[in-house]
Amino acid sequence: MIAIITGDIINSENHKASEWLGILKSYFSKLGDAPEDWEIYRGDEFQLRVPFAAAFEVAIHIKALMKTIKGLDVRMGIGLGQETFIGVGVSESNGPAYQRSGRTFEALKGDKTNLTVATGNGFYDGTLNLMLRLALDFMNDWSVVSAEIVVIALENPKASQQEIATKLGIRQSAVSQRQKRARLDLVYELLNYYKMSVKEITA
Repeated sequence: MIAIITGDIINSENHKASEWLGILKSYFSKLGDAPEDWEIYRGDEFQLRVPFAAAFEVAIHIKALMKTIKGLDVRMGIGLGQETFIGVGVSESNGPAYQRSGRTFEALKGDKTNLTVATGNGFYDGTLNLMLRLALDFMNDWSVVSAEIVVIALENPKASQQEIATKLGIRQSAVSQRQKRARLDLVYELLNYYKMSVKEITA
């Protein structure tokens, strides 16, 4: 079982690609190789293959990275399932994970939400998507500063607030305030719930 994330950059037409493309490529490169594991195509659309247990963390990381640039956001459909055909690139591969990702991503364009998941299990689709909608209520409102603190926390999971403060050149109390404004505690709770859920789905 794998996870496929299909997405596009919201408001990319109002920004130069040089503002965000390098950031996205740098992060994707840490996750795997192009084009086998990820591709960026049609200017601002992308698809990547990740371990199913990491899907929510990767998606939230991508969202936070894009929101570090004022005015940008991202729309993503996550599909969990099997991979039945491996092509030259991830966009040529196929299987239930790809089909679910593609369908849920296309549905997003008509919805008011910008992040959904399709697992193939109706119960977990309902609960996980409800939790995502609730989380998007604050994640969509992340400021550049809030997004930056989320990126740092996800990239340095063992770093203390003081270590982050030193990295940013601010006080530890300021780090604490930024993490509270970003609702980082709820982000972690969502990630933990997802990891528990996929264990049940794949059991």
